[in-house]
Amino acid sequence: MSDELILALDNGTQSVRALVFDLRGQLRAKARVPIQPYFSERQGWAEQQPDYFWEALCTACQQLWARGDVPKDAIQGVALTTQRATLVSVDAAGRALRPAILWLDQRRTAPADVPPLSAAWRWAFRLARLRETIAYFQAEAEANWIYAHQRELWERTHKFLLLSGYLTHRLTGRFADSIGAQVGYIPFDYKRHRWAAPRDWKWQAVAIRPEQLPELVPVADVLGTITPQAAEATGIPAGLPLIAAAADKACEVLGSGGLAPHVGSLSYGTTATFNTTHRRYVEVIPLLPPYPAAVPRAYNLEVQIYRGYWMVNWFKQEFGHYEQHLAAEQGVEPEALFDELVRRTPPGSDGLVLQPYWSPGLRYPGPEARGVILGFNGVHTRAHVYRAILEGVAYALREGMERAERRTRTPITELRVSGGGSQSDAAMQLTADIFGLPAVRPHTYETSGLGAAMDAAVGLRLHTDFEAAVRAMTRAGRVFQPNMDTHALYNELFHRVYRRMYRRLRPLYRVLQRVGARH
Repeated sequence: MSDELILALDNGTQSVRALVFDLRGQLRAKARVPIQPYFSERQGWAEQQPDYFWEALCTACQQLWARGDVPKDAIQGVALTTQRATLVSVDAAGRALRPAILWLDQRRTAPADVPPLSAAWRWAFRLARLRETIAYFQAEAEANWIYAHQRELWERTHKFLLLSGYLTHRLTGRFADSIGAQVGYIPFDYKRHRWAAPRDWKWQAVAIRPEQLPELVPVADVLGTITPQAAEATGIPAGLPLIAAAADKACEVLGSGGLAPHVGSLSYGTTATFNTTHRRYVEVIPLLPPYPAAVPRAYNLEVQIYRGYWMVNWFKQEFGHYEQHLAAEQGVEPEALFDELVRRTPPGSDGLVLQPYWSPGLRYPGPEARGVILGFNGVHTRAHVYRAILEGVAYALREGMERAERRTRTPITELRVSGGGSQSDAAMQLTADIFGLPAVRPHTYETSGLGAAMDAAVGLRLHTDFEAAVRAMTRAGRVFQPNMDTHALYNELFHRVYRRMYRRLRPLYRVLQRVGARH
């Protein structure tokens, strides 16, 4: 068993990584290629050339082999996980016809330009008071924007692929993708894990024809084998099976050990999320479906804080120049100095409370919500603002956890925390204190890659099932125990201030939304 290895390819927002794991979940080798997340030709756009992602993947693989410490003949298979909701339109040869539209893109398609719904569906949504939700879905769908503004290119599109499907085609030559990777504004049936039925409203709401979508493959099944052309570009041995994994957040949940419904998985990444894994379809937020899990026939019940830990970078760019300059002088990571800002500020930030709704969108609690920092007085400093950001994200995820507990009637008794923010000891302790639960940092930072490797291990029958894979390949790293006195303080702020802020401020947010729409 110790000689059997799995190659996991992880295409995130900030980097592409080639990772080699053994069947005990040990990271045996790693190569990381930083990438430019996107370019913007217009304000609010976020695009990237699909070939750029492929070339970064090839570079990461070649760097891995160049180190000479990975025997290629020990690798049993390959798994791929990628950022979610990034759309690529390709021709019949799989060549990209335009830049990929990333999940960070904020363009909208005007109501007059989206495909019209039938009168029956319009009436049904009006009765159900869901018109705003459906209109948002139509405005966000990238294929609708291409249909409205690049019609000739839309007509030439052979397939609309998510980034996972595009890279799968580059590796195997097949237009196929994992069921576990289907997260986006596409005609996917999230309950039944298949393309939507012919009469489903999504086919009217999104300008995609059934033949423009790839074949769907269940998680842990074979997507295809590495072609000779892909082998030459990447150095991966030709003929190795590519096993269907899932999107990066789903793989993070699995890689952190979040297989049981009572385990809450937090991801402190660009988008901060709370997830649990269930076998039953439950919408934590009505009409926002649970996403496919990294295990077959299972769901990740997710609450998102869009651009959650992006706000940490926002703070660094706007207010953290001193720490970044000092870190460069001292030869240390800036994060160590930012952690010091947290440590020298008391829990609760001396009454400064932040709600982290920094970006617009249809998400809990509502599309009009805005970010707010409440409670300023003369004692507050930059350090208070930084701590309030971390606390605000944790408050929002705790609110999501409690909502999931009510909807599923399953209490959360364990926390796993992954993503870049999990590397901060201050953020981990703060999380334990706010949730009142031990916060566990997994044994490896590369939880999304590990989750993909676990999919491959089960698919290749190297582990008998996912329960065995979790036992063998995941374990706790450092555990942060809550300080219950601090938890009591956070409880008071959470219940008496944080949870009341949105309801009290909602009328003002709606005014700001109308003013913004006019200007």
